[in-house]
Amino acid sequence: MIALFSAFVCALITTALIIRYKSMHEHLSGDFNLDGPQKFHAFSVPRIGGLAIFISLIVATSIRALQNLPSSYFLATLVLCSFPAFLVGITEDLSKRAGIFIRLAGTAISAIMVGETLNAWISLLDIFGIDYLLTIPYVSIVFTVFALSGLANAFNIIDGFNGLASMVGMITLLAIAYVCFRVGDITLLICALVMIGAIAGFFLWNYPRGLIFLGDGGAYLIGFWIGALSALLVARNPLVSPWFALLVNAYPIFETLFSIWRRKVHQGKNPGMPDGAHFHTLIYRRIMRWAIPNQEATFSKTSNHSANAKTSPYLWLLSSMAVFPAILFWQHTWMLQIFAFLFCVSYVWIYRSIVQFKTPFWLKNR
Repeated sequence: MIALFSAFVCALITTALIIRYKSMHEHLSGDFNLDGPQKFHAFSVPRIGGLAIFISLIVATSIRALQNLPSSYFLATLVLCSFPAFLVGITEDLSKRAGIFIRLAGTAISAIMVGETLNAWISLLDIFGIDYLLTIPYVSIVFTVFALSGLANAFNIIDGFNGLASMVGMITLLAIAYVCFRVGDITLLICALVMIGAIAGFFLWNYPRGLIFLGDGGAYLIGFWIGALSALLVARNPLVSPWFALLVNAYPIFETLFSIWRRKVHQGKNPGMPDGAHFHTLIYRRIMRWAIPNQEATFSKTSNHSANAKTSPYLWLLSSMAVFPAILFWQHTWMLQIFAFLFCVSYVWIYRSIVQFKTPFWLKNR
């Protein structure tokens, strides 16, 4: 708990300092692009919240070392492994010029590092045929790099509104922490709690007013950290089903896969280009517009600041639809597979309904 509290306090203070002195770095850290399809803020906001989170991880690791030096090695190694993913993200936040291939390379390097140093290679999925292929070392390495890099980028994709990616990250980490506690893996439990504390300190400044953004650095850092803990939890504890790791991350994973299919197959567009048809964007443009009929004529990023904050809880709920069953059935693969299927079906049904202006009544914000 000391590690969690120290990370929280450090993130809270560091984020406050970044906001307070934004005039000194705004020319580099500010998000001045207000016209993109995924932009819903009306003025420049610092997008280096990930810097506060990473600094908090270092501080918490140092404090943990003062308490128990041997147990801090694992946490310090994970922080070190996450640095390349964070670095390419923060580089994009500051320069706005880091291409997608550079960012993928950074997350891939982090994945290889955590696989080599902490033995986080994914070698089991409980899928007939696939498990045999994963026994081949090179296949396991390639799949692990693909999975961890993909999840890091998935969190960047869902980072569209105030508090969205950060709260989804905390919900996921709480589930991982619970299972770590159940199996007695205190080392991974500490790693999960430290990141929860760091995100929470940032979250209080990000939600609901959006005084600072997570940025690519923060999204990659959180996504990679969660991916690494998910892989390590399964690799270190045979009682945990591999489908727990899949289901607990179902929302960002399926959002990414669905977006790739939607752009490439359905629309014939480049899947790497941003657009305004993500699930969270539809919630904002369709449901929030319906909820505030008096402002429909002028409903925009400048006319209704509260609509941004009201969008995120819908996606927190959607994420929880997968996380809660993962917590309940973390040992039972067949139950996790059933709920994974139900989540995918529910996602497509709700998305289709909103696109066709047939939003379910229980989703409408009255």
